[in-house]
Amino acid sequence: MAPNIAIIGAGPGGCMLARLLHQHSIPSTIFESEPSVNYRSQGGTLDIRTSTGLAAIKEAGLFSEFRKHARYDDESLLVCDKKQTTWVRSHPPKKNSTKKRSFEAPEIDRVVLRKLLMESLPEGVVRWSHQLLRVEADRSLHFANGSVERGFDLVVGADGAWSKVRNLLSSEKPFYSGIGGYNMSIPDAAITAPRAYKFVNRGNVFAYSDGKNLCGQQLGDGSINVSFNFRTDEDYVQKCGFDPKDLKSAKKAVLEELRDWTPELVNFVESSDQDSLQWRSYYMLPVGFQWDHTEGVTLLGDAAHLMTPFAGIGVNTAFYDAMLLAHAIVESIESREPNSLDARITEYEKQMWAFAKDGQQRTFGAMTDMFFTPGAPRTSIEPWILRHMKPEVPKWTHPIVTAAVYIGYFIYKLFV
Repeated sequence: MAPNIAIIGAGPGGCMLARLLHQHSIPSTIFESEPSVNYRSQGGTLDIRTSTGLAAIKEAGLFSEFRKHARYDDESLLVCDKKQTTWVRSHPPKKNSTKKRSFEAPEIDRVVLRKLLMESLPEGVVRWSHQLLRVEADRSLHFANGSVERGFDLVVGADGAWSKVRNLLSSEKPFYSGIGGYNMSIPDAAITAPRAYKFVNRGNVFAYSDGKNLCGQQLGDGSINVSFNFRTDEDYVQKCGFDPKDLKSAKKAVLEELRDWTPELVNFVESSDQDSLQWRSYYMLPVGFQWDHTEGVTLLGDAAHLMTPFAGIGVNTAFYDAMLLAHAIVESIESREPNSLDARITEYEKQMWAFAKDGQQRTFGAMTDMFFTPGAPRTSIEPWILRHMKPEVPKWTHPIVTAAVYIGYFIYKLFV
């Protein structure tokens, strides 16, 4: 008999879990605090990795639909410093090229991915406007609208950074990473900002210097997502002396931070519009965070292992969690053993913790490399590159790859 499953949160991880369960005719209910699927902006673009995100998409039976929206040819990448010194350069393949990339990671806009997942779920699976207040020890769910839901065999917290489900399992709270920033957008960039459109080159530009990061990302709708992140105090919003939601004031503050950056980079900020402006403070859970197992309750995604976005693996890791958890639930049903569900969830948590710890270490290391290392990226490009490369190549090649990276950049630095 299939267990009664509640999923808290209709983000990518929660929706992927519901879809994977649906593939095995296992029903679930998602409780989401937002009133609708388009309630807020979903942010920029994602690169979906082969062994995690893509593996889950394929297992969910969504690969054909995913390919209709994914951008396999939009993989231009420039990593530079404030003077536009190139530290990594990857050009996009020609249109209709059959040549395979060494590290293929197709891109898809967050909003498109969420829509794809939502449309793959049966009608009524997502119950909107259900903001969870708390989960009791009996697994009853108490919502802000006054309703209480009971009778669940498993409650899955996929409710993000400030998870209410996690509160039942642990007193641990996310802590401030030391980094905050603005997110903006350039709509219809080919027409409104042709200079920025040409510079992005159908891909991504990441510039790092002085504990700051400026990023431009081409989206599928023709806009460019612009973000500026920097080391700052947690109470920046209260102390900055202006309304951080006002584009004119925010632009002035950001442009002051970028006063010695090249005009090509600064143009990203100058070309951004008002409607998309958002301030974000980045929080994280301790690397290797775990909780005491509690029967009938578990976590996935940011609720389980909140990371900053500076390694670009958050959604991929959440999808991998969903895949592991779906396997555990399916296997518990197929085994027909007493208490099988709890035993399988315990094993899921062990596997998820081990995999997530590696991702947390990689993310924390990448953030430290670029934001907290004096002289970055010149002084930290080698470890930063290796953090991204090693998970994509066989372990036996790691010594060779490490040597090649350090030797290559030693020679390169003699000329730049």
